[in-house]
Parts: sequence; structure tokens; C-alpha cells
Amino acid sequence: MSHSLSLRRFACGLPVAALLALGACSAPPASEFTGYVEGDVLYIGPQEPGRVTQLLVREGAAVKAGDLLAALEDEVQAADLGAADASLAEAQARRDRARAATQRPEEIAVLQASERRLTAAVDLSRLALERQTQLVPKGASSQANLDTAQHQHAQNIASLDEVRRQIDAARIVGRDEDIAAAEAAVRTAVAHVQAARVRLDRRRLTAPADGVAQTLYFRPGELVPEGRPVVSVLPPGLVKVRFYVSESMLPKVAVGARVAVACDGCAPMTADVSFIAASPRCAPASR
Repeated sequence: MSHSLSLRRFACGLPVAALLALGACSAPPASEFTGYVEGDVLYIGPQEPGRVTQLLVREGAAVKAGDLLAALEDEVQAADLGAADASLAEAQARRDRARAATQRPEEIAVLQASERRLTAAVDLSRLALERQTQLVPKGASSQANLDTAQHQHAQNIASLDEVRRQIDAARIVGRDEDIAAAEAAVRTAVAHVQAARVRLDRRRLTAPADGVAQTLYFRPGELVPEGRPVVSVLPPGLVKVRFYVSESMLPKVAVGARVAVACDGCAPMTADVSFIAASPRCAPASR
């Protein structure tokens, strides 16, 4: 029986047998053990089904974090984003109308012109009424003319008061609750735009970390089901070597111990022990 040990910071990603020696490279053969390389790959795929339109990486190619690996059809997601943008513009317009006066400045200007005209009419009718008031007692004018002057003056005053009330009403902004509801609608529309943009961005599959592209599972034109990967990436930090040592050698190995590693086609390197199994395990038979 032997114990399983794992190493981290192993730079070679080739799935070949490795020869590990405790201590220096010149250690005696008794401290050499055969193991194998393991890698925890990252599977990159869409959250929604779709057809692959671009595949921009090949197996074995090095990739950097953020590199575009593949793209899927995105017409539906782009349309959703366009509709969300339009809804946001509409909600913002409604909010702005609720915040602003109920009538446009041009309409208010027309009412103000009417106010000036009626003010002049009131002044003129007042003068006419004063004149008739002086003439009637002297017999120079009739009572009918005085009644007409009184009526005209009262009518002009009423018309002026009406226009002034219209101007005041035109300058009144929406009620507080209407403005609050309009602002809430804008926030909801903004959230819909953000969600639609995320869905669209997810149609472009990018590398989450530096690494090597391992396997391509789909080709351009093929339909990818929901949750299935299009490509897998193996970051260097997720490569490890697993090897087995006898119980007699176990006291000489500890987590954090530095070991020398060698494998076919790899330059000499070192790694640190990151894990020691708690219980003995059977070593796989060598081939």
C-alpha cells in the first residue's frame, strides 16, 4: 500500500508519465517515484442553446484571459437589446414629461401674449367706464352706455383672470407620486437593458484565464445545446502531478516540500507537494 501525493505549479501539460525525485536531481534511485499528470480543465460554453458562427481557436493553442474563443448566433439577443433600449427611451421621455411643465414653452408664450392683450383691454375698458361714470350724471351720456361700459370692463377682467390661471396651470409639474412612478419605470427599463446586454455578450465565449485550449467539442454551423461546452481550456495553475510513495518513505515527504520533476519531452523543473492522502491507496499498475 502507498500514499497518494499531489504537486502544484507543474508547468508541463502533457499527459505523460512523470518521474519525481525527492530532494535534488542527483537523489538516489530509491527516492524516485513514477506518477502521472492531471489537469482540471475549464469548460467554456453558452448558457443558452445556439449555433456556432465562429471558432477562433485550435486545439493546443495558447490563449490569454479575455481572448475570444468562439461566437454563437445572436440575432434574437440583439433584437431583445434593441427592444430594451427603445423601452428605456420611452420611459425616460415619460419621466421627463412628468418632471416638466404640463405645456411646452411655446404654448405658454401664446398664453402670455393673450395676457398682455387682455391687460391692455382691461385698462382701456376701465378708462371707458370712468368716462361714462362722469358723463351720465351730467346728461351727456345714457345709462345704457354706462351699463355697457360696466359689462365690458367686468368681462375683460374675467378673461384676464382666466388666462393667468391657464399660465399658472401650464407651469405646474407632475405630482410627486407620478414622478416617482416614472422614475421607477426608468430604473426597471435600465435593468432590462443591462440584462439584455449580458445575454448578448454571453454569445461571445472568451477565455476566463490564461491557458491552453484542450478540446473543441463543436464546429461552426453545429447547434450547441444549453449547458454544453464548446471548448475546454487548461490553465497552468490547474495542472498537477499525482504520484505514490511507500509508507516507509512517507515520513520524508510533507506538504510544501520541494521535489524535482522530469518527464519525456519536458525540461527539468521543480514543484511543491500540495496534498497527501489521509489513508493508503493502491498504486495503479505500471505499464
